[in-house]
Amino acid sequence: MAYPDFQTQHQSLPSLGVGLGLRRSIYEETLASRDQIDWLEIVPENYMSRGGHSLAILEEAIAKGFPLVSHGVNLSIGSVDPLDETYLNDLQGLFDLIQPPWFSDHLCFTSVDNVYVNDLIPLPFTWEAVHHVVRRIREVQRRFDVPFLIENISYYNSFGPHELTEAQFLAEVLERADCGLMLDVNNIYVNSKNHGYDPIDFLNQIPLERTVQLHIAGHLRRKSMIIDTHGAPV
Repeated sequence: MAYPDFQTQHQSLPSLGVGLGLRRSIYEETLASRDQIDWLEIVPENYMSRGGHSLAILEEAIAKGFPLVSHGVNLSIGSVDPLDETYLNDLQGLFDLIQPPWFSDHLCFTSVDNVYVNDLIPLPFTWEAVHHVVRRIREVQRRFDVPFLIENISYYNSFGPHELTEAQFLAEVLERADCGLMLDVNNIYVNSKNHGYDPIDFLNQIPLERTVQLHIAGHLRRKSMIIDTHGAPV
């Protein structure tokens, strides 16, 4: 499947407004607030190839008119493992149901030797990693007729030595893969404090015109660092 360039895709994307992550602990209150919430973001791994209550939640959200956007955690786009065909097929099945305007995952890896580690592991900021992840993003783009975004992650240690800064690495991947950006503002702030760089300078180094969606969240302050918990006020 040939995929259109990002500029063509971007021009056709809807402006959804302000959304909220769909969480099971508050799903009843969330679905009852259609007049206050423009759209919902789901973690696809919680719904792929599942029936029962999971499917009922999605069907209720669709019936209430919520646009649904998929934000994955297990694509493992940076791994050296082959892309998981079962995962991709299950993801397509979910997209057939929810019809997302775009989907996203993290610029990281989450599997080693086909074992998922349940965390977002940062990539080394090297040219080899750029070329590797670009090839894999393009493979994903060929599989889905839906625009794909990558998200900048928070991290607390990194693989070195680096050949690029974090901002340079992100910019090269975005441009060479010709994909969209899920810009996590909190992750930039957390990393800037933990790793000692200027967050505004970071923003000035990346192609912000590729931004399709923003994430904002809260974090936990420790004595020597900030932890990206998503569990505090923004």
